[in-house]
Parts: sequence; structure tokens; C-alpha cells
Amino acid sequence: MTARSEMLKLPNVPLWFQEAPRRPAMQQDSECDVAIVGAGYTGLWAAYYLLKARPGLRVTLIDREHVGFGASGRNGGWASAIFPVSLEQVAKLSSHAEALHLQAAMNDTVDEIGRVLAVEGIEADYAKQGLLSLARSAAQLERVAGTVRASAAFGLPDQWQALDARATAAMIGVLGVSGGLYTEHCALIHPGKLVRGLARLVESLGATIHENTPAIRIAPRCVTTPNGQLRAPVVLRATEAFTCQQPGQKRSVVPLYSLVLATEPLSAELRAALKLDHRRAFNDLRHLRVYAQMTADGRLVFGGRGAPYRLGSRMTSDLVDGIHAKLHDTLVEFFPALRDSRITHRWGGALGVARDFCPSVGLDEGTGMAWAGGYVGDGVATSNLAGRLLCNLILKRDEPINRLPIVNHRSPLWEREPLRWLGVNLGLTAAGIGDGEERLTGRPSRVARLLEALTGAH
Repeated sequence: MTARSEMLKLPNVPLWFQEAPRRPAMQQDSECDVAIVGAGYTGLWAAYYLLKARPGLRVTLIDREHVGFGASGRNGGWASAIFPVSLEQVAKLSSHAEALHLQAAMNDTVDEIGRVLAVEGIEADYAKQGLLSLARSAAQLERVAGTVRASAAFGLPDQWQALDARATAAMIGVLGVSGGLYTEHCALIHPGKLVRGLARLVESLGATIHENTPAIRIAPRCVTTPNGQLRAPVVLRATEAFTCQQPGQKRSVVPLYSLVLATEPLSAELRAALKLDHRRAFNDLRHLRVYAQMTADGRLVFGGRGAPYRLGSRMTSDLVDGIHAKLHDTLVEFFPALRDSRITHRWGGALGVARDFCPSVGLDEGTGMAWAGGYVGDGVATSNLAGRLLCNLILKRDEPINRLPIVNHRSPLWEREPLRWLGVNLGLTAAGIGDGEERLTGRPSRVARLLEALTGAH
């Protein structure tokens, strides 16, 4: 039986998952100072910073499933300073100075996560060795030069570094490399260890977490659950892609799926031969994004986009065999020596995308409703920044980051169906067409350039 056929029999269980007893569900009406819906990174980071700033604050988190059930336990493990919207687009929404401030905050956030983990003694396999984006075609090599040139012109000459083919090949053993793009502002983590460690930490600081407790209705100062109401002056919605399942929120975000594979632990000799004996995040510069990392125990984790959007923002845990098969093809294209390496895990998870692709964090002081999300798959780091911002907004602490352009940003609503379904899937198709166009012509894709101009994403 081939590695692929074995892979397609695997269930939707992330490598990062660890079976554990569930925390008790909420059983009756309850009150607290801050009620948080969603026990993922956003809710947990917000709880952490709130409780460190004001010990004794009554913070309660509820989750429909369990800690880290959503994107926080299903991502690829990159804590990167990448923001889903280009800085040029951010500058149009706010100003050039605010766009620079945002990138500086994102860079610092990668380090902030490492600082907290070290101070609090959370072992989450954190390793900051940067991100290497590979150029494997003339068009991708042109994007390397364009990214470095544009970043320098914008005022960030050190954000990205262009590498030639020789320097890139010395860093990783991927076939067909003609150059690379490197940034130091990225760390790798074990998503499950991080989310579970944060949950235990906030509980030790006094927070209460209820699992198996769905929010039937999230309203100002009150969250309705099957067994009672959770009342609080501040209610934080930290539900990311699942926001679209709440009443009145159907068009606020669309859930897009990212799918991931993990190999068996690779031998030290094989890792050395393939130059995979590092903890550096890597991908290539195709438009239909892929991402990869080597775990602390020597597995290759390889993920990517491409799963179709479902009509009506329908969410399901079903896997997409065709996309997992394509991911495996790409993994083998990168590393032919891994063709027969066993795939031990495959999984998928939804990420939240706002209409303008821009994450947001906010608090309506009149209603006490707070929110954060729309990370477009870049939420491992951005959720930490969101947690600090939420703490400041809720406790009325004035800090420079409070003036970042994502604070109290309001994205427009997505179109009604079936226009939403048509537009989102056309975008996914266009990204794939752009990659095919570049393979055929050897030049940067006009289709992809048009898509970036329409969305502002990059």
C-alpha cells in the first residue's frame, strides 16, 4: 500500500491533538467581570494579559467543544510577523506611519510569545529561526526582488533579505531552487502545547474555563448557553471562523479551510541529507499558499490552501481527499526522497476571512461587546497582539499599540449568497490559475496580480 493510499484513510485528527478529560460544562447562571466566548489563542491570550494586569479579575471562558478545538489546535505552527493585508493597503486604510507601526508591532509579537513562554515556563517547542520562502521559477524569483525592493521603498529595508540560488540551497534541500526570500521575524511552535499550556496558565491565575458549552446567543453583557446565562459587563467574542454561525454574523467572515499533513519522524541521516535539520519555517512563492515546518521530534508538517468554500458559509469537519492528495504531490515535488515516507496525520481546519482581508480588534464601550479575529490564517502571532490590545481596551490602559489601524476597524460585510460562494471560489481558482500561468509563461501572473489588486491581500 502506498503512502498516499494509507494517508487517505486517516481521520481528521491533528498531530497536535492530545486526548484529555474535558473540563466541566457550565451548569447554571453565572456572573463574572469578563466573559470570553472561545477558548483558543485569542480568548486565552486576552485572559492571560487581563489577569496579569489585574489579579482577582473574574474571567470566564466557554467553548462549544474544548480548548484549542478550532484554528488554535489545527494550524501549521508558524508564529510569523506576516500580516494578511499588504502594508500598502494598510497605508491606504490608515496612513504610512501607522502601517510601519503595525509591522513593528507584528515583529515584536513574535518575540513577545517567546518571552511569555520562557517567563511562564510553558514548553511549546518555540524556536525562532526565521522564514525562508523559496523561489522555484523565474516568476517567483522576480517576486523575491520585488518584495525586497518594495519593502525598502516603504521604509523597511531590513524586513526581508534576498538570497541567491547557492545561499538558498545551502539552507534547504528542495529541488529546483533559484533563490529565496528570508525574514528573521518568524518562530515555530507546537500549536497544541501552546494552547493547552495557556489554558492551564490562565486557570492558575484564576480564570474559569467551561468546555462543552456552546454559546447559543452572544449579546451585550450576556451569553446564553444551554444550561444558563453568563453575565458580564464585558463580553468578548473570540470565535474566529465560527463567528459566521452566530445569529446576525453570517456575512461577517467566511470560513476557508487549510489542510495539513505530517510525516512520521524522519531519521537524523535523512534530515541531514535533505537539509531539514533545522526549525526554520519554509514555503515557496506560489500564489495558492503552502507552508511547512520541521517539528521538534523530526516530522515534516506540510500544509496549504485550496479547499473550496461551501455555500452559505457551511462548516464541516469533512476532509478533502483531493486537496490532501495535491499537498502530498507538492511535498514529494519538494523532496522526492520522501515519496514513500509514511504520513501519520492529516487534518483540516477553518480560518476566518473578513471581506477586506483585514483582521480587527475592538471594544464597543457603550455595549461592552469586544471582538477580535479575521486573521486569514496568520493568527498564531496576531492573536497574541489582539490579546494585549483587548486587555488595554477593557482596562482602559493607554499604550501606543492602541492606535494600530486594526483597533476598532470595521470590515464591510460579505456579499449575500450565491455571490459570496461565486466570488470566494473564483478567487481560489484564480490563485491556482496564476500558478499555472507562471509555469507556462515563466513570467509573473497577470491573473494573480489582478487578484491581489482586488483584495489587497498578498
